[in-house]
Amino acid sequence: MKYRKKPVVIDAIQYDGNFRCLDIFGISEVWNFIVSKDEEGNQCIKIPTLEGEMTASIGDYIIRGVKGEFYPCKPDIFEMTYELINN
Repeated sequence: MKYRKKPVVIDAIQYDGNFRCLDIFGISEVWNFIVSKDEEGNQCIKIPTLEGEMTASIGDYIIRGVKGEFYPCKPDIFEMTYELINN
């Protein structure tokens, strides 16, 4: 069987290395994100998810899902999955 993803509208921002870019979500929603360094010493954000802690690197998108959950997404996957509906 084949399935098609239902169209949903999400909020997302591309992480540019500045935690302030997350201001679109509100501090009460991202208070538990941790600014950190990855294995190579690059700045990243650790995001707690239902699947465990996930890492958003600079350039990754941070998505708020349909149930308010947050997770990172690599740019190539994001661009194949989502399209901008407004500015």
